[in-house]
Amino acid sequence: MKPENRPDWERLKALALGLGLPGVELTTSWGQPALKAHGKLWVWWSPHEDAAVFKVPLEEREVLLEVEPDRFFVTDHYRKHGLVLMRPETLDMEWAKGNLMRVWRAQAPKRVLKAYDASREGGG
Repeated sequence: MKPENRPDWERLKALALGLGLPGVELTTSWGQPALKAHGKLWVWWSPHEDAAVFKVPLEEREVLLEVEPDRFFVTDHYRKHGLVLMRPETLDMEWAKGNLMRVWRAQAPKRVLKAYDASREGGG
């Protein structure tokens, strides 16, 4: 990670951890900082592209690439997977928050999701 982009990863990491979602852990992947949700990669920083990597459905990725090519991109390494990269200089924290919540919910075991939703409905 380029030193000038470390603050971007730190902001993204703080946002993700600040959501207070169960099952989220700070880890590494291939020696690089990453976050997992429910034991699965959730969001991380690509060392080769020096950009944030987010999980997205392939159809959504195609729309993002078409609508915001200055913000989102994909490389051959990530092309076969439901992943999109976001350039650090265009890091959109509101989009990131919404994406992280959607992916967390999609990866959550049903019992965890049920308990989380019940705690939210109960005001907790």
